[in-house]
Amino acid sequence: MAPEFKNDDSKLLEGVARVQATRKKAGLEGLVGGLEAVIVNVEPGDEPAAVHQFLDWTGLSFDCAYSTPKRQVAVLKQDGCADFLVTSRRTAETNPHRHFNVRPKTEAKPDARLETFVYKCRDLMRYVAIQKARGVHFATDGLVDAGPYLFIQTPPSAYTGNSLGFIQWKKQEGDWRGKDAAALDWKFDKPDKPYLKNVFELDHSATRVTAQDRDAAILEFMELTGYDFAFAVHVTSLNSITSVARLTMDDYAQVFTSGIEPFVNYEVSGPTEKFIVNYGRRVHHTAFRCGNIEEVFANLKADGMQFLIELVGGPHDGLHQTFTETFPTTFLVHEYIQRYQGFDGFFTKSNVTELTRATDKQ
Repeated sequence: MAPEFKNDDSKLLEGVARVQATRKKAGLEGLVGGLEAVIVNVEPGDEPAAVHQFLDWTGLSFDCAYSTPKRQVAVLKQDGCADFLVTSRRTAETNPHRHFNVRPKTEAKPDARLETFVYKCRDLMRYVAIQKARGVHFATDGLVDAGPYLFIQTPPSAYTGNSLGFIQWKKQEGDWRGKDAAALDWKFDKPDKPYLKNVFELDHSATRVTAQDRDAAILEFMELTGYDFAFAVHVTSLNSITSVARLTMDDYAQVFTSGIEPFVNYEVSGPTEKFIVNYGRRVHHTAFRCGNIEEVFANLKADGMQFLIELVGGPHDGLHQTFTETFPTTFLVHEYIQRYQGFDGFFTKSNVTELTRATDKQ
């Protein structure tokens, strides 16, 4: 029997208008800015492989590594890009994300996932006070004063499994080593691959959420940030919706992909809902903007990268994209994307359709 629930943008748009109004009334407008970092956690021992996932296949370079009482951290940077913090837990503390991670294809590495998106905040004390008054809960009672910055984050979302962090820099921006950090002697070299100079900043990330949680996930994200829902691409034939939230036209975008209808079985439910059954609610891919993507793609393949799909789209479509296979230490896919001059959109339906179909191979 077909499920009764079916996503409809009209209900989402009603919620978007409501959140925009309440956010403005609460005084939250302008407090939260763009993406500062993503935190990718891995199993102890997998740190080198995870660091090389980004050094070997993106424009990111190794900056430093340090330990805190709870984690080991490798910091990766690139001009114009959100920082990547590759972490592993040092203690047997309960991982609040683990509940979301233990699925048929991920249970062997239950601590591996992109856990947290960190956003810049210009007045974190005020932001937290407003949000607490609105009933928002955080992972700590108060702000964490790390020395160079103030920080706070939410518990993992029931809808996405992701946590959102908020940072206010006090000293040098981009210095993640807090007052309890001890330097590690880790060294990671950037491979000599000239074509990686054409792999630029993090363009967007896409989180897979269930059909029933699509609206709630987007509205929750809007409640906590300055982002707004922009548009959605419905691919009815694959039971999938790709929804885009944006801060501005020039900033990193947050993408949510869900089913139109809930999961029924592997035969009829489509790649998006099947991914959630197998991998859980999690970030599916990190997308890096490229120049000369055809050359980048050819060199990546020559260097041994495996892909879920060939390049889709092209200059005539205004957009070129591809997906790699899943990286085994992070369960992330890399997307490489190039938008050509004159293209005024973000996605095309034809590309979204082909990329969604390709995820069936996971």
